[in-house]
Amino acid sequence: MSALDGETKRKLREMNAGELLQALDIQDDTLSIGLAFEERVRLVVDDAYSTFMHSKVEGLIRRAGLRYPNADLRRIDLLDERGLNRQLLTQLGTCSFVTRQQNVVFQGFTGSGKSYLGCAIAKRACEQRIRAHYVRMPDLEEAWVAAQDTTGGAGKFLRKYAAFTLLVIDEWLLDKPTESMRTMLLELMERRYGETSTVFCTQYQQKDWHQRLASGVHADAIMDRIIHNTVWVETGTYNMREHTALAST
Repeated sequence: MSALDGETKRKLREMNAGELLQALDIQDDTLSIGLAFEERVRLVVDDAYSTFMHSKVEGLIRRAGLRYPNADLRRIDLLDERGLNRQLLTQLGTCSFVTRQQNVVFQGFTGSGKSYLGCAIAKRACEQRIRAHYVRMPDLEEAWVAAQDTTGGAGKFLRKYAAFTLLVIDEWLLDKPTESMRTMLLELMERRYGETSTVFCTQYQQKDWHQRLASGVHADAIMDRIIHNTVWVETGTYNMREHTALAST
């Protein structure tokens, strides 16, 4: 296409059509010569849309706050040694569990790759334009304590964490939650139940959760909103941190 004048470029930028402007600027007149006007417009729009979607996905990944932003399910090492189910990981990578509002639990020993897997799933969700967020449970508790010190902070906190289509809670039940934290978790799980999906990364098996949650009515209610619609993934005992350290020496 012929070069655009400065005023036209200004109008495109003002309309937040920067991707379209870039696609127009880089279109090769030599390669597109002879094409019908509609075809040239289609090519420009396709290029602009590709750039727009790439930028949107990158923004979702950045805002997700992933501990491992480069995590990738296709780079999971030593599947056989770790006992990981290839077919199950592939299925989770489609994020169909999000569509079904299911939860996922990655449970295994320290260093078995739970956090990496949680981040890899969240990143895949972002690539499918699903709003995801990663948080460590100690950080979640710290944010909850801070929220209660401000007017309306508790409600704002719950609305924020209930709104993520996919929420990854790492180090789940690493520390036994306080009564206030258990009350918050019950309300948060109630708001997310049947509406969104949550990924839990934890060292503790399901049989230990009730005791970690103080074995009361809150424990019953929290678990009731999690365990019945959940995909459980055992990450085993193989220490990937140790393996990585040995491989680098």
